Amino acid sequence: MGDNKLFCDYFHDWAKTYKAGAVRSVTFAKYVNAEKWIRKIAPDLRVDEIDRMTYQKMMNDYGKEHERQTVADFHHIIKGSILDAIDDGLLARDPTRKVVIKGKMPREKRQKFLSKGELERLTSSIILTPEASWGWLVLIVAKTGLRFSEALALTPADFDMEKRTLRVNKTWDYKDGGGFAPTKNQSSVRTIQLDWKLVTQLPTLLSGKEKDEPLFVKKGENVFNSTANQYLERKCLSLGIPVITMHGLRHTHASVLLYSGVSVASVAKRLGHSNMATTQKTYLHVIEELENKDNNRAMSAMCEF
Repeated sequence: MGDNKLFCDYFHDWAKTYKAGAVRSVTFAKYVNAEKWIRKIAPDLRVDEIDRMTYQKMMNDYGKEHERQTVADFHHIIKGSILDAIDDGLLARDPTRKVVIKGKMPREKRQKFLSKGELERLTSSIILTPEASWGWLVLIVAKTGLRFSEALALTPADFDMEKRTLRVNKTWDYKDGGGFAPTKNQSSVRTIQLDWKLVTQLPTLLSGKEKDEPLFVKKGENVFNSTANQYLERKCLSLGIPVITMHGLRHTHASVLLYSGVSVASVAKRLGHSNMATTQKTYLHVIEELENKDNNRAMSAMCEF
């Protein structure tokens, strides 16, 4: 890898050498996409030409078509190859230092979660049949806060009806050909307590099913998140409630718990977050609203004596 090599070619070789096989296929796809953008916005840029100004220009050009957070992610990926180029003696200084992240204004985000009343209307409308269905998947995600890939990997053996618990210890690799795969991280391996109503409903789904076979997918069958989202969209529209995604159901689960007074620590553990900081950042708007209510209660209490 000489210092006069095209940067797009250097990045290709770097990603293939250091990332291929070391990260999950879905993660490596981000490096492949980054290479495509490098070839588009800086096709003639050589490694030895990269300085702070050329690097900033590359980020600016990428930012013309992407939101700021996406640009930050792109920068993070590219920076890894740049730092290795410095270690290899191909660059004398770090051109990524003090980069200014720019980007398009974020699109208006659609609502990520439902209210408790809206969730009740959704779950009550689901017809539960003996066969697995998108309706069953929606109900289980709404009641447990599972990730989509975690829900797809559920088998009858994961449910302990006596203890009213669900064991989460795997995912279904629906993005890369199917099959069981590890959880997102070690914290994602967890046991979730189930409510009594769901426990009384589950025998309809679990009865007669193979103990270790996934409930919602068949081996060799392609499953798409978009199909589940389309089902959920139709349900929301028919009920006159905000349209959310399957991941939005996970947000709904967490928000309902927080509004009900469940601690951030307990919600983080239930969702399988690696630390509470992730939960606090994701649900900051909910936490701030609850803190305001607590402050009002505290001030009312102080006025009583």
